[in-house]
Amino acid sequence: MSGQLKEVRNRIKSIQSGQQITKAMKMVSAAKLKRAQDAITLMRPYALKLQDMLQNIVSNSEGNIDTPLAAQREIEKVLIVVITSDRGLCGAFNSNLIKAAKRVIRDKYAEQFEKGNVEIMPVGKKGYEHFVNNGYKVNDKFWNMFGNLTFDHVKEAAGAAMEGFIDGTYDAVEIIYSQFKNAAMQDFVAEQFLPIAKVENQDEKSLKADFIYEPQKDVLIAELMPKILNTQFFKAILDSHASEHGARMTAMDKATENASELLRNLKISYNRARQAAITTELTEIVSGAAALAG
Repeated sequence: MSGQLKEVRNRIKSIQSGQQITKAMKMVSAAKLKRAQDAITLMRPYALKLQDMLQNIVSNSEGNIDTPLAAQREIEKVLIVVITSDRGLCGAFNSNLIKAAKRVIRDKYAEQFEKGNVEIMPVGKKGYEHFVNNGYKVNDKFWNMFGNLTFDHVKEAAGAAMEGFIDGTYDAVEIIYSQFKNAAMQDFVAEQFLPIAKVENQDEKSLKADFIYEPQKDVLIAELMPKILNTQFFKAILDSHASEHGARMTAMDKATENASELLRNLKISYNRARQAAITTELTEIVSGAAALAG
């Protein structure tokens, strides 16, 4: 019986130690989430407005601008950017992103994948390790993006994707990322990065944009488009970064709650076993006393 009590005590100590770690990780993730959430909250309206403006220009150009970044051609070679995290302990965050990427390949680019013409550009260690270990064609130059999460660093990856599209290395570029909603909710989305998508079937109430260009239209658009696309790429990474910390905070909160439930059940088991041991000892003492008295 004493051995059983010792085993339960050791389990209680072990779970209490784990609970302290999950509490600390939850607090760290909450602090990081606040900074990441502020970054994407400030960035998103600006990025979305630029994206709308870019799509509006391309949609209403009526063929009178020449930009290779909006060139529509038959899709033979594809680049898929998958933005995961560097670390785990964030629930199903990374696995959901990887599943979303595989679903896009299966649903949209199965033929290209069979020919070996789908390349993965992972951003984040977890995605990089998964796709390398599972034999995918991987661009391994930008997976360590979160080690230096700055706009200048991010635009190198965006620039590589744009250069690859312009020179014909890729005919389409898609980004798979987690769109941040709140700490407990993320949307896993696939977004077309290149070619720049036109807005199809605009409703009758939408007004055609009437921009005044200074300097010349072609010169201005050629200068603006790469900068706007860099901003879109950076927004996607900030979205996933905030989503990661939200997912980790939620996962550590659930782990702490589960540890509390386990501790409650173990303490009940320990008290029952201790009570049974005391009852057994008392029974032995009474039996011994009765035998001596007899």
